[in-house]
Amino acid sequence: MKRKVRFVSATMRDVKNKTGLSLATISKYLNGGNVLPENKILIEKAIEELHYEVNEIARGLVKNKTRMVGIMVHDIECYFSGKLLHYIGEELRKCGYAAIICDSYNDEKIEAENLKFLVSRRVDGIIVIPVCMRAGFLKPAKQAKIPIVLMDRSFQDEEFDCVGIDNRVAAYRAVRILLEHNHRDIAVISSDVEYTGVERIKGYEDAMRQAGLEIQEEYIKKGRHSTEVGYEKMKELLASPNRPTAVLLGNYDTMLGGVLAVNESEFSCPEDISLIGFDTLMITGVVSPSWYMVVQPMEKMCKKAVELMLNRIERKGDEAPVKMYFGTTIQKGESVRTIESDGLHTMTAPI
Repeated sequence: MKRKVRFVSATMRDVKNKTGLSLATISKYLNGGNVLPENKILIEKAIEELHYEVNEIARGLVKNKTRMVGIMVHDIECYFSGKLLHYIGEELRKCGYAAIICDSYNDEKIEAENLKFLVSRRVDGIIVIPVCMRAGFLKPAKQAKIPIVLMDRSFQDEEFDCVGIDNRVAAYRAVRILLEHNHRDIAVISSDVEYTGVERIKGYEDAMRQAGLEIQEEYIKKGRHSTEVGYEKMKELLASPNRPTAVLLGNYDTMLGGVLAVNESEFSCPEDISLIGFDTLMITGVVSPSWYMVVQPMEKMCKKAVELMLNRIERKGDEAPVKMYFGTTIQKGESVRTIESDGLHTMTAPI
């Protein structure tokens, strides 16, 4: 009969017996403290020979730090969010932290449940790409004094550390591109329930007003940012007797749906309809025509969010919230055509 071999994990006491050093000295070394060089050599050799592994959970309880950061994302299916998660996770790993990712499925109730789950796991901090536009669901984290950093979106009623772009200015500049190509019948498809979308609609309206153009309600198509909304709203615009000559698409998912609707129609881009969207992700570099895009510096934004988070974890002070808004650029493409000017309109200077 074969004997069963049971593997038993080495303990700190085993390291003590191997080295002849005190538990206090070994514990000090394992927790990042300074020990004598000769003791360091003895401990490291024993750890290697015994295959000793530090119990991170136990150490976290002692030090009141788990070296885990929660990341709450509004919708993990969103391509933009997926890229943010990649950059945030990469930066946390470089800094010695692990990430616990929670998908809120664009549902405020699930978002609140995710927040409580992360608090119960004693994460050191939470990075949030929120669904809700109000901060009430974050109360358990605030009570537990867990630092919070917002990404991409902020709240209407309370301020936190936040990293993103000035969505209003970004949309304004995108519409200016269309105006400079002599478009006047310009529509927008954007969210009226998400912070980024609401701000981008405001930027669209700013540009139209500054150009002296009437804002037509039928040209403002609203709905939560998604491929489905982009598709349905673009179909409505293309079927309109007062069809616009250009459309600003409020985010990457909306843009994918809008382009799909155009491709299925009798119209073509840019001959019949000009398009400008947000974010250079995935297929934007391989489709034809190439697209005019508002480009966000996503990697820089994520690095700054992690930097803010780690600063808060280390200090846990009461400093005022820090808001970091990065500038955007316009990637030129072939999805916007210049239409013949009627000679009756004079462009005002850009901001």
